[in-house]
Amino acid sequence: MSNIQASTVLVTGGASGIGRLMVEGALQRGARHLVVWDVSEKDLREAVEPLRRSGSPVSGETLDVSDTAAVQQAARRVQETVGPVDILINNAGVVVGKMFHEHSHRDVERTLSVNTSALMHATLEFLPQMMSRRKGHIVNIASAAGLVSNPRMSVYCASKWAVIGWSESLRLEMERLDTGVRITTVMPYYIATGMFTGVRSLFPILQPEPAAKKILDAVERDRTLLSMPWFIHLLPLAKGILPSRVFDWVVGDVLGIYRTMDEFVGHKG
Repeated sequence: MSNIQASTVLVTGGASGIGRLMVEGALQRGARHLVVWDVSEKDLREAVEPLRRSGSPVSGETLDVSDTAAVQQAARRVQETVGPVDILINNAGVVVGKMFHEHSHRDVERTLSVNTSALMHATLEFLPQMMSRRKGHIVNIASAAGLVSNPRMSVYCASKWAVIGWSESLRLEMERLDTGVRITTVMPYYIATGMFTGVRSLFPILQPEPAAKKILDAVERDRTLLSMPWFIHLLPLAKGILPSRVFDWVVGDVLGIYRTMDEFVGHKG
């Protein structure tokens, strides 16, 4: 079992949304030290400074995780100043919310870099040390969008499909090599944070506080897969059984999933 208590935890995208809630939750569970990486200097300051003033063991760094060289340098600083990272939560993510032909090349590159490549590069920085210590836990925040296609999310879906495939492969490798390193892949439905403002859904949109708690619970229970809500697990089965047009009708027309992004706004400012 992975213990958050007395562990050093690093959260990417940890200054807002469920990232910030996981930081606060890990501290409540007795983490030895929290490291917060976030691209927004303002959000980072607002998240970290109150915790520091209260005496919580937190450090933060403004960091664009799509900059691999910056990630490598930041990882070295963490290991030199804080010590080994016990739990890495790869949480940072972006979404554009446009039809594919409306994307710029920059949109495509940034989405894939932040949502997919950055997780791999961050993991490469901390995994060898975890393996040598025979302990560690890596949490990869994917999405239900990694299991089902959706209009206005083509590149986002691609990025999360890749995360699920990589994360599960990494888990199998760690288990085959008997490293003691645990991997948890998280596949949530929409969460009510600013990232998905404007989304309309027949299914309840997840609330951030319970979602963050479930992720931390999954770490402590060494869950390999966490779907929120539970029926997300059924999507691959339904897609495998139903003809594609029937699946489209059920998911798109009956359940309305293919229309959820029609009024998407996302972050403002």
